[in-house]
Amino acid sequence: MKSATRSASTAFFIPQETGAIRPIGGISKRSFDILIAIVALIALSPLFLLVMTLVKLSDGGSIFYGHRRIGHNGQTFKCLKFRTMMENGDRVLQEFLKSNPAAYEEWRTTRKLQYDPRVTVVGSVLRKLSLDELPQLINIIRGEMSIVGPRPVVEDELELYDAAAEFYLRSRPGLTGLWQISGRNDVSYATRVAFDTHYVQNWSLLADLVIVFKTIPAVCLSRGSY
Repeated sequence: MKSATRSASTAFFIPQETGAIRPIGGISKRSFDILIAIVALIALSPLFLLVMTLVKLSDGGSIFYGHRRIGHNGQTFKCLKFRTMMENGDRVLQEFLKSNPAAYEEWRTTRKLQYDPRVTVVGSVLRKLSLDELPQLINIIRGEMSIVGPRPVVEDELELYDAAAEFYLRSRPGLTGLWQISGRNDVSYATRVAFDTHYVQNWSLLADLVIVFKTIPAVCLSRGSY
């Protein structure tokens, strides 16, 4: 698959490569994504500036972090977040997993740690409130993500989807989705895969609206976020 990053305009109007599966929802879902993302960026701009300041003052490091993720049709993109980890996070993680077998097993099965040694003090608050994911509104405008869909995964995680990976690849990854409103990290990875499969198989614009509205209390209550 080609790993090209398109601008918002080309992502919206130019057809995918011949033989590639178009993302679910078509123009109606893409129009919904662009409208909500632009409105949210404007409305949340003061919060953006506040978070950017806090991240920079916390340790003087970079404000944003882009991690390589798998998107629609297997295309890769840099998933944007406010940085919540130490700059040398990869080394810290490897050393931690080597000395903590239980943490290694948790990481191997879920690709997450409830108590992650890489996360900064400011970062832990941003993660708890899901504020670290706000820069993904930019990914949405660029056509790499959607407001609602499966959470973006890395290549190793996609292998955990097994045969269900085909459903993940039919949709643009989402800023929110069934997993986020149904417990997030409190549910098993197999359940997460089942949520993503159900979402793609039963997509509707009304379902997207319901998920968006249910995301608000889920974020406010910090259900399953760490």
